[in-house]
Amino acid sequence: MNTSSSPLYQGSKRVFSGVQPTGHLHLGNYLGALKKFERLQKDAAQNKYECLFCIVDLHAITVWQDPQKLIDQTRHIAAAFLAAGIESEGAYIYVQSSVRAHTELAWYFNCVARIGWLSRMTQFKDKGGKDAQAASVGLYDYPVLQAADILAFKATHVPIGEDQKQHLELSRDIAAKFNYDFDRPNFFPLPEPMVEGAGTRVMSLRDGTKKMSKSDSSDMSRINLFDSAETITKKIKKSKTDTGFIPDNEKELESRPELANLLNIYVALSDKPLSAVLAQYAGQGFGVFKPALADLVVDKITPIARRFEHYNQDTVEIDKVLSRGRARAEALSAPVLDEVRDIIGFWKDKNLPQLPVKETPR
Repeated sequence: MNTSSSPLYQGSKRVFSGVQPTGHLHLGNYLGALKKFERLQKDAAQNKYECLFCIVDLHAITVWQDPQKLIDQTRHIAAAFLAAGIESEGAYIYVQSSVRAHTELAWYFNCVARIGWLSRMTQFKDKGGKDAQAASVGLYDYPVLQAADILAFKATHVPIGEDQKQHLELSRDIAAKFNYDFDRPNFFPLPEPMVEGAGTRVMSLRDGTKKMSKSDSSDMSRINLFDSAETITKKIKKSKTDTGFIPDNEKELESRPELANLLNIYVALSDKPLSAVLAQYAGQGFGVFKPALADLVVDKITPIARRFEHYNQDTVEIDKVLSRGRARAEALSAPVLDEVRDIIGFWKDKNLPQLPVKETPR
């Protein structure tokens, strides 16, 4: 990839990802996002690339949100980031709506993307369902906003779940079409997915074929990130399983989704390969495996819950973190927006002084 034309590139990667400020975070959010964010940040420090972790409140309002709850949940997610070990000095932690590049670039991309592309997005069909005609335009169009989220910073890599691959493909299509339409090869990178390791897709404890979700009506379907040790143990003990034993091979897991899900959680939290976990528990029943899994989950999750309570009570510090992140994200995206406007051919008032945007020191 030719990045020499952009002064923004300081290394081989720029990573972007976001979390919606809706509902309570659960184990799937931690394993699929926060745990990966924390590891990516460590990798970034060693390999000299940048990480942007955004609280995507613009995506949240594609369905109606109570204004005060939205503010509270935004701070809640910021506290969860910090509790999971993501450091505001090492990564950009900011709120999507506070950085103008997201909405401005989304409109430009609306004029690049095609109706047919969006009509193929399966997630809208799932979320809209029978009431699709009553859904907001934002719910239909939010994959374009996702493209703007990523490309406003010329991000090269995006950690995603399997269910987001189609949306990232749309981001790549939009980037490629913009580059082609305006004869600017390589202006926007074609972002690559990062879908590796266990925990990418954590399933419901009540149905191993459905993703663990904040919106599931049954609280027993998920382990909330701030459940007590007793609650975690109870939920795992009562999680749906079959009557078999732990196998010694991965092939058998294809027909046992609930067991596959529990093993996936164990692998993700223990950082052991699946083969080693199967060898450890092969031939044993759930009366042995479930208590071991519950102990592991409690051991990994309860320290995060304690740190979260500490951060969540200090709204002044949370606001400072988000303000600093906003300034840094603005500084990173402003030159990209300026160049996009020039490429498109927008008029610029040359009588106005062009003030440089300085990044807030880390």
